[in-house]
Amino acid sequence: MKKWNDLERIRLEKLERLRQAGMEPYPNRVERTHTTAEAIETFETASEDVSTEVTVVGRLRSVRSMGKSTFAHIEDGTGRLQLYLRADELGAEAFDRFNADFDLGDFLQARGQMFRTRTGEVSVRVADYRMLAKGVTPLPATKEEEVDGERVVHSAFSDPEARFRERYADLVINPEVRDIFHLRMRVVRALQKFLDEHGFLEVETPILQPIYGGAAAQPFVTHHNQLHQDLYLRISFELYLKRLLVGGFERVYEIGRDFRNEGVSFKHNPEFTQLEFYMAYADYKDVMELTEQMVSFTAEQAAGSTQIEFKGEAIDLSPPWERIELRQALIDAAEIDIAKHDDAQSLREAMVARGHEPSKTSTRGKLIDSLLSRYVEPNLIQPTFIYDYPRDISPLAKSVPGDPQTVERFEGFVGGMELCNAFTELNDPLDQEQRFVEMGRMYADDDEERHPMDEDYLRAMCYGMPPNGGFGMGVDRLTMLLSDQSSIREVILFPHLRSKDRE
Repeated sequence: MKKWNDLERIRLEKLERLRQAGMEPYPNRVERTHTTAEAIETFETASEDVSTEVTVVGRLRSVRSMGKSTFAHIEDGTGRLQLYLRADELGAEAFDRFNADFDLGDFLQARGQMFRTRTGEVSVRVADYRMLAKGVTPLPATKEEEVDGERVVHSAFSDPEARFRERYADLVINPEVRDIFHLRMRVVRALQKFLDEHGFLEVETPILQPIYGGAAAQPFVTHHNQLHQDLYLRISFELYLKRLLVGGFERVYEIGRDFRNEGVSFKHNPEFTQLEFYMAYADYKDVMELTEQMVSFTAEQAAGSTQIEFKGEAIDLSPPWERIELRQALIDAAEIDIAKHDDAQSLREAMVARGHEPSKTSTRGKLIDSLLSRYVEPNLIQPTFIYDYPRDISPLAKSVPGDPQTVERFEGFVGGMELCNAFTELNDPLDQEQRFVEMGRMYADDDEERHPMDEDYLRAMCYGMPPNGGFGMGVDRLTMLLSDQSSIREVILFPHLRSKDRE
């Protein structure tokens, strides 16, 4: 049983007094004729000789008592509205009960006539009220204090760890946090609208999969008791979406959850939202063009402009985005020409000669990726496509003609972080099978780059898969960019956190 603190015990006493007075603090039914925003709009658009009676509901956010009258504000999902209570109109008993037993954070219902105060604020002259939900626990990290005679909520709830653990309180106290998640939903709707208008079909693929694949990540493992079978939470939608291309759908996409058993950082959460799409008869250059159009459209729809600010940098998301070959990017930033080092040992020696300490077990592709992450990615502030990647870290992409070690892959970077990833997808089942074999031989069983052999996916490819371009993007990261948030936790309602007993 919860141990109540002193403030909670006081509120419990008030709760009991309400019950004894015949006022149920948690009633089954609610009356509401207008939201706060609707009430204000109705009053302001009505003729002066027309009285406007409303019944409104909301959370009590401020109280200011002035002898025989009290001003208060309630807040609902649409805004705030002032209530005006008078002892001679409500009756002394009801007036005193409100001031004595209603606390900041309580939910209440109020009925009355709309009017404008002498200071010009649209308000409700309360004829009657009732409790809808008594808040037993005061909102955390707040102070109820009087400012010029008004009882108000003062927020000191700014510690990110506390905010994320009690997101419900964070949303109440910090309205700007609610704004982030309104923007996030606009982002999702805009992505859907863009893809729908470009002929894509939105689909759903399995979250529990017998074989994981489509990305380089460690999976979460679970077990189906009745089937006596281990299953994996998906790390990507890719292999199932491409099965649909075999089945005759030419353009498909999915927005949903992926799960990767990997580290947590400012841009990684074990559970995250991703968009993936696949379009038949397209290559990675076609996908580049569609990507820059889609992101700029989404910025316009969700944030109102393609001109944004992220971490103090002005960024222009409008097309065209800069395109730089990976080899040239590394020559410019790291002074290493990867074309002159066609195996891991040679590249490792070149890195050591320049003061690096590369892993002795990394493949050539992983060494190249480490150089990209260190020297190139942090400096790509304006939207940029880096293209043509090493084959051994891109087992599902087509090789560049005449260069079997390089594949047609690009990553999109904005604000110094990766935003998206795309390929000209491999559709040769024999080549794909050989890639799976190579990946299984090249990496240890616990290496996240290791791709398991997916016999069913190969079987699907053998029926014939059209040439296609594929794309993946983190919706969380796009929301970070458009809301100017430096941590992914700020754009996920309930981010994963370490258990308190392990801290």
